Amino acid sequence: MYEVIYMKADYEPWWMFEGWEEMVRVRRSFEELEEAIEFANSIMDEMRKCFSKEKTRKGSFTAFWNPGERTYCDGCDDDLQLYHGVFMMKDSEPISFLEEK
Repeated sequence: MYEVIYMKADYEPWWMFEGWEEMVRVRRSFEELEEAIEFANSIMDEMRKCFSKEKTRKGSFTAFWNPGERTYCDGCDDDLQLYHGVFMMKDSEPISFLEEK
């Protein structure tokens, strides 16, 4: 089974810090890889219209952001950049399906 995940956090999605699952906004499962890729690409195409910055790492994770879109961090008592991340997993492990940007 394949999963496409969209998360919104104060760190890029490739870090997958403890508790990252709490930042997930959309999680959708697919039986076929092609369907999962199509869905992931549709989300990323929409994000490209909304965000000026994009970075892909490990061929699996893409982060989108606008400089200045910040969120307050209680633990660090500071404003941090907000990131919108999209990635795909197979059997609970990230899989590569993107070219590095």
